[in-house]
Amino acid sequence: MNPIFVSFVKRHVAAIFILLTLSTHRTMAQACATSQGNQNAYGTNNVWIGYAYKGSAFNYYQGYVNEGSASSPNFDESFGGDQVNYPTNGCSVYTEQFSMRYKLTQSLNGSYTITVGGDDGYRLSLDGGSTRAINNWGDHGYATTSITVSLSGATNLVLEYYENGGGNRVSFNLVFNCAGSGTPTAYGSNNVWQGHLYQGVNFDTYKGDVTEGATNNPTFDESFGTSNGNYYTNSCYVATEQFSARYMLQQNLPYGNYIITVGGDDGYRFSLDGGSTWVINNWADHAYTTSTYTATLSGTKNMVLEYYENGGANRVTFAMSSTLLPVTLTRWTATAATEDQTLLKWAATNAVDFDHYIIQRSTDGQNYQDIRTVPASTIQDYSYTDVFPYNGMVYYRLEMVDIDGRTNYSGVATLLRHSTTPTRIYPTIIENSSVFVETSKTIRQARLEVFDMNGRRLQEKDWPALEGRQQMALTALPAGAYLVRLSDFQTTLAKQIILVR
Repeated sequence: MNPIFVSFVKRHVAAIFILLTLSTHRTMAQACATSQGNQNAYGTNNVWIGYAYKGSAFNYYQGYVNEGSASSPNFDESFGGDQVNYPTNGCSVYTEQFSMRYKLTQSLNGSYTITVGGDDGYRLSLDGGSTRAINNWGDHGYATTSITVSLSGATNLVLEYYENGGGNRVSFNLVFNCAGSGTPTAYGSNNVWQGHLYQGVNFDTYKGDVTEGATNNPTFDESFGTSNGNYYTNSCYVATEQFSARYMLQQNLPYGNYIITVGGDDGYRFSLDGGSTWVINNWADHAYTTSTYTATLSGTKNMVLEYYENGGANRVTFAMSSTLLPVTLTRWTATAATEDQTLLKWAATNAVDFDHYIIQRSTDGQNYQDIRTVPASTIQDYSYTDVFPYNGMVYYRLEMVDIDGRTNYSGVATLLRHSTTPTRIYPTIIENSSVFVETSKTIRQARLEVFDMNGRRLQEKDWPALEGRQQMALTALPAGAYLVRLSDFQTTLAKQIILVR
């Protein structure tokens, strides 16, 4: 044999062996005698057809699977785990270096939010693969991408995915964005309010309408079901955290003296002129409280009551009385004189055949006790200092008694009292994974809760009796802003926004 040829064979025999081995491997990888399915076919009726391939670039077709169900096209697939055989209608696929192509024809009409996730690469087409509406085609841990799109008619969805190494997961989620139907500027009439509901605390996304009040009385008290629930309108629902409402009512008021009381948890404000000015304005985060406005009114009034809820409990109320008082109050206020003293001041006119005032106090806004009787006099301005050490909301009103025994009541004046060491939550910037609460009085059945800024409760701690300074360790909160709330299972005692670093 030619010595040159022998030398060439010896030098290259290893390379020839590797090439033969790779060729054999490729032939075996391509082979799947039982693979089924038409790779061009689309699923229907919310059920995807997913085509499985060996190789991260759709190299060798192995068979098909289905995802989704008759009720929803959404799915989240982890393929049975890492480095296992994932069965198909055909040959199984080893869950390293494989790829999937899911297809679905769906009739979609309206606005949708679509979220696709994957570990590793994923991409989504809405036109059969011609263009990519979502494209995150690279090696990475599990991540998601969301888009909001308007669609009309039959849509050829193609979701492609590949796994190169490590974990494996692909997910698809489609949500119809419900849009409210109605006229968000419409007023109610005949004592029935037209309420316009929005998702977001700044009237962001209109969700639909409700009504409040009745033909004989515009008074209402709405608690929206439960916190972290859904409150339904005539067209869509709002999630009962971080939402807002605008109630509108056009009333023709006969001449008279009116007492209007509005309450809310959180912010509320009230207008008599369509929202140009606010005669009641308590637009801030707080526990349920009330404000009162007293005035002589007549004629057509465009009443607007606005309300928002940022986190925790939710409630909004309205009450109006037009009963003529034995006297006409022109002022009725409650202000803090010292830490334990409240200065009550009022002024009155038209005190004809009037006998006396009774000052009344309450700590729950419902049960009042008499604290002082003040005889009527020829003066118009009155004052009284109430010494009452208390930590929380205090409610005051006047019972006004005519000379013939007829009585009526003023509006309610409220004041949030703090003891010498107020209840507080601190620090506002968290670096050591702990938050503290400090109170000067014993709080029975105390609960400290942590919410994210979407209103989801993440953590809580209870004390049968909380006093002094106590600590709650925060568990695995990522950096960001959170709301911490202290309550006694009935009343919110303190709220604090904290920043976790």
